[in-house]
Amino acid sequence: MTALWVEITATRGSAPRDAGTAMKVTAETTEGTIGGGALELAAIATARRLLAQGCGSFRQTLPLGPALGQCCGGSVSLLFTDAPRPVDPPLSLPAERGSEPQRAPLDLWIWGAGHVGRAIVASLPPGAARVTWVDSAPERFPQAIPPRVTVVPTPAMPLLAARAPREAHHLILTYSHEIDLALCTALLRRGFDFCGLIGSQTKWARFQRRLRSAGLDPSRITCPIGDKSLGKAPHEIAKGVVAALVSHPEHEATA
Repeated sequence: MTALWVEITATRGSAPRDAGTAMKVTAETTEGTIGGGALELAAIATARRLLAQGCGSFRQTLPLGPALGQCCGGSVSLLFTDAPRPVDPPLSLPAERGSEPQRAPLDLWIWGAGHVGRAIVASLPPGAARVTWVDSAPERFPQAIPPRVTVVPTPAMPLLAARAPREAHHLILTYSHEIDLALCTALLRRGFDFCGLIGSQTKWARFQRRLRSAGLDPSRITCPIGDKSLGKAPHEIAKGVVAALVSHPEHEATA
């Protein structure tokens, strides 16, 4: 047995993906996503422990609360199985094309190189943005990086956010709610043209309370991002986010 599939069988409350979503896990790789973040990291660790033990079936229910460093407020039931399940198709990065008319590119900072961050980078029209792509470690980025994207691995993302250009557009998509909140705090203090945060209504309500208690006005941050009607898969979130970023004639991001 060289792989296990992790399938969401049920959800309660706010959850990053719906029942029926699956990912494939081997000892060294993953394919697809069940929502990223702490939930996915915990599921991958469990799947690899089961692989090492030779166990082909296991069920687990995880609350999306403080134990995972999250504040979604729901729970997810998972099936670990050696029976193959369909997973999200792999993303392909865009090729640079020089003959198309271009508007002035956005100064776009993407915080997080997980599934949604990768999908947004892959969905950006060529020349639409100069991207600064930030995550905590170099191994979190894909091997192929498209033109106009600068990769910045740093263990201190909020410190970098405190020095980001005040005209920049930001998308906060990290694996950690704690890091997300620290980035929101740093960027509200720094200033920006646009800031979007991935998350549920529950997550955003809690963030707003904590930001206000720190003397900050959270109304400038857009959360959730994307178009809910398109779905929760990374490429579906990316489609709504990118459309909002590039739709305005002046590249003004709208929610």
